Amino acid sequence: MAAVFAAGVGAGAINSVVGSGTLITFPVLLATGLSPVTATVSNALGLIPGSVSGAIGYRKELSGQRRRVLRLGAGALLGGLAGATLLLALPEDAFETIVPLLVGLALVLVALQPQIVRLVQRRRERTGVPPRRDGGPLLFTGLTLASVYGGYFTAAQGIIYLSLMGMLLDESLQRLNAVKNVLSAVVNTVAALFFLFAADFDWTAVGLLATGSALGGYAGAKVGRRFSPLALRILVVTVGTVALVQLLLR
Repeated sequence: MAAVFAAGVGAGAINSVVGSGTLITFPVLLATGLSPVTATVSNALGLIPGSVSGAIGYRKELSGQRRRVLRLGAGALLGGLAGATLLLALPEDAFETIVPLLVGLALVLVALQPQIVRLVQRRRERTGVPPRRDGGPLLFTGLTLASVYGGYFTAAQGIIYLSLMGMLLDESLQRLNAVKNVLSAVVNTVAALFFLFAADFDWTAVGLLATGSALGGYAGAKVGRRFSPLALRILVVTVGTVALVQLLLR
């Protein structure tokens, strides 16, 4: 119980600043003996308070982005619902096959985030074409597909959001991070509400994650600008590698 609570605190803090908190909570839930699907649905519900508190902590950065958040949030809602449906529609064997691939992809995205940002900046300088204020249909489609992934398995969805928005929006990383927190909250909420009627939860794990993630999410948003991105990235990749190894050995 202490390990699950601590994982919730860490995931809430990391999700509000970088994303990929599921790479911490998921292996801990598996270590308690939960099945991958039960761990995933319990994780989705338990991390909602962390997503909400993280968004509240970044409320200043959300100023002036109401229209953008509403538009992209609609895509996140549809994508999250589709991903949750896929999680329960596909057999558990499929989940156990797909998830290691998703975790591996998530780790690559986390590790290569600085290089992705530099490539995006070079592309902007080379083309000289400023990105559209709303990102256009390409951003909406990309974030909706990323939300399908998030509804199925949430690891690194925040990194994917930031990568897509960084390519197509001319905004500071902190303002994009604020939008990312709202979109993550939408996906987690719609997926968890769907799971409430169609899946089995471990309610002890949900309660511990919810309490821990709420505390961690707000604290992470408050002190996130002081964190070293490199230190966070190393932590996420290390824990995620352990999760990947554990999944492959199951």
